[in-house]
Amino acid sequence: MHPSNSPAGRLAAVGNQMIEIHLWLSAELARLRASPDTPSRDLRAHCLTFCAALGRHHTGEDAGAFHLLAEQVPELRPVIANLITDHQVVAGILERVEALLGGDTAVPVAQLRAELDGLAALLESHFRYEEKRLVTALNALTGQPGTTEDLLGLSAPPHVTR
Repeated sequence: MHPSNSPAGRLAAVGNQMIEIHLWLSAELARLRASPDTPSRDLRAHCLTFCAALGRHHTGEDAGAFHLLAEQVPELRPVIANLITDHQVVAGILERVEALLGGDTAVPVAQLRAELDGLAALLESHFRYEEKRLVTALNALTGQPGTTEDLLGLSAPPHVTR
């Protein structure tokens, strides 16, 4: 369900849209992890695109949804602090993945796979915790200016299923 374009409707289901974004990001990461052992130009491009999207999502949450929730639901501040810490750990992994893919030399496949496996494990836990603790509060946000992209860094992709 996607909300209407009215100011109240735009945020009526932002928690559900966060779940859709998480599902899409998880599916993209699974595609990367299932890629052949020989990195190609397409794999590099896909991986870097994924890293950028995940980074935008976490940056958007930190500045958008988390900021708004911290103001409106102060009891969530410790949860938000934990999630921001996770975002910093994820950013470090993304930097290492980008460094592995960024050079003109051969990609150390085992090291890349290890980073992607670690990222997948962390994100699985992070996404479930975030959803469990924030979806209800996010869905309760109404009448706020902005869009899902403003709050979550990305728009919910269409037709995502778990």
